[in-house]
Amino acid sequence: MLTMPLDVFRLWMQSGLMLAEAQAVIAMRLWGMAGLWNTAPGEMTRMVSEKGEAAVASARAAGRAVAQGKPATDVALAALKPVRARTKSNARRLTRRGPSGPAA
Repeated sequence: MLTMPLDVFRLWMQSGLMLAEAQAVIAMRLWGMAGLWNTAPGEMTRMVSEKGEAAVASARAAGRAVAQGKPATDVALAALKPVRARTKSNARRLTRRGPSGPAA
């Protein structure tokens, strides 16, 4: 199967969004550790445990796409999808909690 230019663009966009969301999540969690952002009590545990879950889901999705004979961009998108879902939900959840402290 041929890779179409729009498939590459879609992969690029999804990767870029995931990277931006991940950076925002890292920042909000660091602010939470410093007491500047409201985070749930279990946020630090979640931060560690979600990595393994996302890696397993990503590998499983990529393996499934390879087994189905999908092109490389589809395999990469399949691998990215579970990671992007987590970064998106983390960014949304942490953004809603908002800042804390005297200035808030």
